[in-house]
Amino acid sequence: MTEENSPPDLPALQRRLAEFAAARSWQPYHTPKNLVSALSVEAAELVEVFQWLTPEQSERVMDDPDSAHRVTDEVADVLAYLLQLCDVLGIDPRAALAAKIERNELRFPVGGNGD
Repeated sequence: MTEENSPPDLPALQRRLAEFAAARSWQPYHTPKNLVSALSVEAAELVEVFQWLTPEQSERVMDDPDSAHRVTDEVADVLAYLLQLCDVLGIDPRAALAAKIERNELRFPVGGNGD
């Protein structure tokens, strides 16, 4: 993938989401509570795709174009609401994830009980 065709970075996506909401005067509705609720609903819709699949079927979910499209759309919805929540709360999602990974590496060292 060339640089001009590469996906936008997270801050660019957050700006685009904010511009989309602003153009529709949706900012009053984008409170942390509402965004968390919407995030939860979208996550549940993602769960719904997998709900009655066997583990083996779930591993092949992207092989079917219809289910692949549903999964991709729901992942996008979850990410959109998560990025909007981070924007509203002033959280850098990349820094938050990096810090969480570091804490988990300390909490669950290689060779510990979880290996």
